[in-house]
Amino acid sequence: MKEVLFYQLIKGLSWVLFMIIINMVLSGCQESGDVRESGDYRNVIFIIGDDHTKSALSMNNHKLVKTPNLDRLASQGVSFSRAYCNSPICSPSRQSMLTGKYPHATGVTLLFTPFQDSRNETIAEHLSKNSFKTALVGKSHFNEWIWGPLYADTSPDFGFQTIIDRRDYRDHILEFQPTPIPDSIATMKLYTERNPESIWNTRFLPGDCYEKDCSGTYLTQRAIDFLEENKDNRFLLWMAYHEPHQPFDFPVEYRNNIDPEQIVLPEGSPEDDRWVPELFKQFEPDQVKNAVSAYLTSVEYMDNNIGKILTALENLGLDENTLIVYTSDNGYLLYDHKRLEKHTMWEQAVSVPLIIKGREILAEQNDQLISNIDLAPTVLNALGVPPLPEAQGRSFYPMLRKENHEPREFVFSEYLEDNMAMITTRKWKYIFMTGKRDLGLEYATGFGAPGITHLLYDLENDPGEAANVSGSDDNKEVLGVLQEKMLQEFMATHPDAVNAPTELSLIGKLVWFCEPRDVGAEHGGVPLRISG
Repeated sequence: MKEVLFYQLIKGLSWVLFMIIINMVLSGCQESGDVRESGDYRNVIFIIGDDHTKSALSMNNHKLVKTPNLDRLASQGVSFSRAYCNSPICSPSRQSMLTGKYPHATGVTLLFTPFQDSRNETIAEHLSKNSFKTALVGKSHFNEWIWGPLYADTSPDFGFQTIIDRRDYRDHILEFQPTPIPDSIATMKLYTERNPESIWNTRFLPGDCYEKDCSGTYLTQRAIDFLEENKDNRFLLWMAYHEPHQPFDFPVEYRNNIDPEQIVLPEGSPEDDRWVPELFKQFEPDQVKNAVSAYLTSVEYMDNNIGKILTALENLGLDENTLIVYTSDNGYLLYDHKRLEKHTMWEQAVSVPLIIKGREILAEQNDQLISNIDLAPTVLNALGVPPLPEAQGRSFYPMLRKENHEPREFVFSEYLEDNMAMITTRKWKYIFMTGKRDLGLEYATGFGAPGITHLLYDLENDPGEAANVSGSDDNKEVLGVLQEKMLQEFMATHPDAVNAPTELSLIGKLVWFCEPRDVGAEHGGVPLRISG
């Protein structure tokens, strides 16, 4: 009997000792970051530039702009050279990224369409349901203000428990007066007049603030505050900068960072002339160089703020367990094709910078086709969170882990303000336009409506997209294949596809799908479109 009791005692002590050892091992692993609650990362930070073209990075061999922090991020992660937005305009692109759905599926294809919470689930809503703390700092473009006073309770938060934007910055400035700028320093009063000089900063003037008082600095600090407050929680931080969006503003201290005389403007091609908006024809070369200099300086200011967030992550010990994604809502034409804007399907406007950094990811440059609707599925995969049920993108996280992954055959994008859609493969780009009117959003060319238009570019042999080869007999088969792919993508993803008229030709169906169906933007005096 004594032997039995002794045996049971030894057995019990062994079990207790075993559990103590297991708990010590698990605790040590959690402190070192080797064991996650689920997935490979606890947290994620999206950092979103605004109109940041991928050429405006020093790591991409730009001779004037300096972006040491984004360069450092890229040196530690994957930098993609063929990543694309799903619409070259703010609202549709941003809501597309948040949901993993095409703009026509979110219902936001125009600039002033309110984002409908009832028909969309964002990555923030999804992560909130999975016990994440969520914050959006900076630009949202939800357009909820259009119906703001008429909501039954308050306007939707789209899953963000914390939202900090320029309204908070304005309140902050009222409470803490900024340091006055001496009269000897000329500054730009942002958007005081809607003219090219003000909108595109063609005088290359700094904003009316020192760096410590500028909105980008304030928003960066609020993002860091969120990190400090939630260092023990799982979190999503959506840090959406306003830079370098027009009017390309930057702090007073940055006013001499770029020399406009060193700017070399692209020459463009004769084919560009048909598509140049009239308002750009009034610019003198010096004005364009000033605008480009202001843009590049705004990028440098954003990069400096991004560096503060990266440093805060390291100081808080969060960098090991946090996935970092840097991209932009769209690119920008820095006088490429003789334009200063986006709103087109040329590479500089629709191709975006994309950097993803995480400890499970090897540093490299990657030239696979990536669509921004893939970002939310990829991040959820990395976090070990179930996928968004309605997402149309697909995770490429296995590729980041060097596991089996089927790369994309093509990328789809749309700009329904001008009834335009695009299919890009590794070699070919096809752009379809219904051409029912001149270009919108006040970018009219003066040539009038072009009618149905097909643009086909051989990106391997013509990376500058200078020669439309859609009319060549040699390319008829390629053109037909890409048109079929475009229609198939609409049919597979458009919520109205079931109603597509069967009696229409392939081109007729593309015309039908390229008509925007946005609703809800009428209240508040803002039209669905601004006529061109």
